[in-house]
Amino acid sequence: METMEKVAITIVVVVMVSWGWKLLNWVWLKPKRLEKWLRDEGYNGNSYRLLIGDMIELATMMKEGKSKPIPVTHDITSYALPFDHHIFSKYGEKSFVWLGPKPTMYIKDPELIKHVLLRPDEFQKPYPEPVQDSLIGGLLVTEGHKWIKHRKIINPAFNLQNLKIMFSAISSSCSDMIHKWELIMAEAGSIEVNVWPYIDSLAGDVISRTAFGTYYKEAEKKFEIQKEQTDLIFQMPFILHVPGGRLVPTQANKKLKENFKELRSILMTIINKRKKAIEMGESKHDDLLGILLESNKKEIEENGVGMSMEDVIEECKLFYIVGSETTSNLIVWTMVCLSLHKEWQIRAREEIFQVFGDKELDFEGLKSLKILTMILNEVLRLYPPVIMMTRATHKNTKLGNMMIPPGVQLSLSMMHVHHDREIWGDDVNEFKPERFAEGIVNATKGKGSSPFFPFSYGPRVCIGQNLAMTEAKTAIAMVLQRFSFKLSPSYKHSPFPGFTLPPQFGAHLILSNIS
Repeated sequence: METMEKVAITIVVVVMVSWGWKLLNWVWLKPKRLEKWLRDEGYNGNSYRLLIGDMIELATMMKEGKSKPIPVTHDITSYALPFDHHIFSKYGEKSFVWLGPKPTMYIKDPELIKHVLLRPDEFQKPYPEPVQDSLIGGLLVTEGHKWIKHRKIINPAFNLQNLKIMFSAISSSCSDMIHKWELIMAEAGSIEVNVWPYIDSLAGDVISRTAFGTYYKEAEKKFEIQKEQTDLIFQMPFILHVPGGRLVPTQANKKLKENFKELRSILMTIINKRKKAIEMGESKHDDLLGILLESNKKEIEENGVGMSMEDVIEECKLFYIVGSETTSNLIVWTMVCLSLHKEWQIRAREEIFQVFGDKELDFEGLKSLKILTMILNEVLRLYPPVIMMTRATHKNTKLGNMMIPPGVQLSLSMMHVHHDREIWGDDVNEFKPERFAEGIVNATKGKGSSPFFPFSYGPRVCIGQNLAMTEAKTAIAMVLQRFSFKLSPSYKHSPFPGFTLPPQFGAHLILSNIS
């Protein structure tokens, strides 16, 4: 009996020592080893602080930055990324930060960024990634063979033929928004309108119709919940990046879990109804969900394995975040830029009337809008919907002349590359769509197309970029056919990041009817 007690005590001690060693390695020894490697490679940053790293300073600067607008300017990097700007000013271009016990090194060289994005198996998404994992899954976070399979199943939903079919739904949503503005202006030639809520609703309506077809009304509740999820996440960046932060019983964490369950229930109901309608031959496969389910069915029949119900739910959540928020950002910042630069508003309107007159738009005609395409590219450069991407190493990985050890995160600063004077010239912070007149390759002072990646780059380039550009072109063209617009005196410039880059104080413009 005494021997058994000694054995049990020995086992407990060994387990405790093992756990203790792992904990010590996780919270202190490994971060300090990675810090030494970073400094040996010429990178500089704050010394590691146990568990929290730089999170308190980051959260404080984000809160302070978000509290006030800035003068109207396109030079927005220091405002949109205040903590990153502070680190660059303090330590230089080769710098790093601590998100909890994980070091994140900044990569601003477009060639190195290109190599990272071209090698998704070696530079994967961080896992777990606190913000992303709390909001979305699907293609955006899936890796390896699972990502390949999902991409194959989803690809048919975004081909050119299906975009043509979806164009009528896009036009209908845009017409509805414009009709609302016309009703507001019924008794006045011009009026101040905060266009942002309308554009945000437009993008949600478009993705509702194109993703869920006849079930789009049922999906509206889903979008409200998902928007609340986004707001909750960015109210607590500190908690999310500290290990175990999502287990803290705060009101926000509790609400996140409740919303997660409700979202899943809503989507499962819609998906099951759609699957049943397809089986009964009562449903067309002309929206994203229908095409996805049909493609998934084919994959299962041919190869035995496809996407599970949970996989389909995650892709539907992704449709909204990526399909709605990124596009609404592009549309609203385009309207702001055209309000500031009336000469380009006039040129774009003249081109639209030359192609369509005052008649309804058609899908094929959008290809002829060269000036509008240049404008949208310049807006994507200055106000990229996603301003930074993060990747991580999971084994020793070569990048340039570095061999990066596992556990290091890489912050790919899209916004800094898009605002880099050496790439774009001394007029980098000016709105000059003409820089794209000869295409993207010729816009970067001989640096090629790699410095321009608003929809990412390489194998994991955004699958919905053509849908986003089609929607943005349609919305802006239809607005320009009917209205001219300029900034209101009450406009406050505030491109501050959440999941994307919305105008946090709205976009107050003076709309006038085209006489």
